[in-house]
Amino acid sequence: MDKDLRYTQDRELSWLRFNERVLEEAKDESVPLMERLKFAAIFTSNLDEFFMVRVGSLHDMSLLKEEHIDNKTGKTPSEQLSAIFKALIPLYKKRDKVMAELESLCRACNICRFSYGDLSEKAKKQVTLWFEDEARPILSPQIVDMHNPFPHLPNKGLNIILSLKRDGQELIGILPVPNELPKFVRLDERGVHFILTEDILCEFASLVFPEYEITEKAIISVTRNADISPEDEAYDVETDFRRLMQKIVKKRRRLAPVRLEIEGTLSEKLITTLCRTLSLSREQVFTTKCPIHLDYLFSLSDLLPKESVATLCDPVYKPHFTPYLNKSEKIIPQIEKQDVLMFYPYESMEPFLRMIAEASVDPSVLSIKITIYRLTAGARLVEYLCAAAENGKHVVVLMELRARFDEQNNIYWAERLKEAGCTILYGFEGIKVHSKICLITKREHSRRGGGNVRYITQIGTGNYNEKTAKQYTDLSLMTANQEIGEDAALLFQNMATANLDGKYQHLLVSPFSLKERVIELIDEEIKKKSDGYIFLKLNSLTDREIIDKLAEASQSGVEVVMNIRGICCLLPGIEGLTDNIKVFSIVGRYLEHSRIYCFGRGNDAKLYIASADFMTRNTERRVEVACPVTDKETRKRLLHIIDELRLDNVKARVMAPDETYHRIKDNSSPRSCQEIFQQEETQLAEEIKHKSGLWAKIKRKIGS
Repeated sequence: MDKDLRYTQDRELSWLRFNERVLEEAKDESVPLMERLKFAAIFTSNLDEFFMVRVGSLHDMSLLKEEHIDNKTGKTPSEQLSAIFKALIPLYKKRDKVMAELESLCRACNICRFSYGDLSEKAKKQVTLWFEDEARPILSPQIVDMHNPFPHLPNKGLNIILSLKRDGQELIGILPVPNELPKFVRLDERGVHFILTEDILCEFASLVFPEYEITEKAIISVTRNADISPEDEAYDVETDFRRLMQKIVKKRRRLAPVRLEIEGTLSEKLITTLCRTLSLSREQVFTTKCPIHLDYLFSLSDLLPKESVATLCDPVYKPHFTPYLNKSEKIIPQIEKQDVLMFYPYESMEPFLRMIAEASVDPSVLSIKITIYRLTAGARLVEYLCAAAENGKHVVVLMELRARFDEQNNIYWAERLKEAGCTILYGFEGIKVHSKICLITKREHSRRGGGNVRYITQIGTGNYNEKTAKQYTDLSLMTANQEIGEDAALLFQNMATANLDGKYQHLLVSPFSLKERVIELIDEEIKKKSDGYIFLKLNSLTDREIIDKLAEASQSGVEVVMNIRGICCLLPGIEGLTDNIKVFSIVGRYLEHSRIYCFGRGNDAKLYIASADFMTRNTERRVEVACPVTDKETRKRLLHIIDELRLDNVKARVMAPDETYHRIKDNSSPRSCQEIFQQEETQLAEEIKHKSGLWAKIKRKIGS
């Protein structure tokens, strides 16, 4: 049966529109200047990953003999790629314009990126000395001729490409920019003055190739396909999975090129030569006036004097210890009395880490089981889990080694945990484990002897990553609800035995029950017709079955509101099809990452927090968990979060039927949900601090 394409759009083009929203934050004059620079850098790094993963995947699909037709656009992979390359041309121009504006504003603040020609004589001497002493000894220039083939250009590496002449012969010269060198050289002048390393090497290329005439030169970078999946690799069951992943990580560095970026001007003749050598089409070549790599922008704020930081950067915000727990008391006994929903990054991960630390030494704790997808360097969580194992607790860690671009890090942590005595599981063939769930099992001894097994369960929307917990908005529920704990215990047993078709009473678990239950919940709202209500907070929506079911809900009169940060393949507002659906995106200081499902209104609403977006990969090819929120106070808090998301008229953008996003036009006062959440947490923290101070004074007075 042919799919209705009237209310769906291309996944990749939808993602590009999201990334354009990131670039708009770099244009927003209400955002501090250094933060605007960071948004430009984030736009660029997002685009890098987009090429490595999505463009790389489509490139692979375009090579298959069996033609694949996208179920949301009716296009082939080749047609999708052409649409992507066409859509990127204006985005590159927009970034060039934004960066030119930002650099002009930076110069007014004495933050200046220089080209060599604009340097003072003193600065030129400094740069020349740096080149001779620091750079030149480690350079590896190369000539391409009949004896020396074109070298391998590493993924995202910077290279100076040159057209050379000698004795009437035309050659190509390549000067790689060594990774060992700093990204820029700071000049010995007042203010933050600097010159990028690639610009220095480009200027001094004539010293590196002294016997040649340089007729043209530019900075280039090749982006390579990184969409490797272990399922594409042939391996036996007995193969050590860690070794397989190490092999895959190494292979990623040499995969096929999918993009060539050029900073500067090159002749069509040289571009044609590069395209032929790299097996790229001309439409895969993109020129830029701003630097190819913008990650140096993240470090500029560290160079500013304190007085400049106050005006050019976001005010420092330190996540608070959740006000729903007493900081001076143990965590586990408090969780046993009440559910606690933590809201990152407004609240810190500290209570969860303390709970694991307590469990590691608690005599009544029998085991700790956890799924891990991404961790930060120096993760305290790992140390606490290792301590628990060394203290005789049964610690089971399902470590997903296929967390894209974090594989090497996860291999290291898996080794560390295994050495400490933890039981390490590595997931399943063809299925990633993306759930965020932790289960503590206790035995409570009774006076009659023996005891009952009790559970403490934590379920979250984001990773156990202490760094991103300060940058991403995520939810983390800690509960002593025994029914949830029993489901969690069964889930870990099933994962240990590779049984993915488990049956659960309360948790929604993909790849089997989550989508099925979500569709049932939508059907329940469809029965209510115009009284029905659905709210979804997701990072992405691509699953065709769910898209069609939401369209059916709209056609039945159900109000559907979706806060989708990134990809949304469903078009809202199509008359007669999706006109009861509203889609809005929020891009702000923090990355919106939490997933919330709400079916129905008020006290009757069925509320869930989840690790899963509604993408086919999440619903069909990953282990994901959605947890019902049933505690009265926790539900009240979650509904408040939903209300504030809906009321945002500062950072929110509403999707139109033509796939574009627009600011919300209303006459109400400006309202940014992220600012409100931050203010609420700060106010609560101050109130608790004040009450604690008063109580301390009262106790001192009583004691005297």
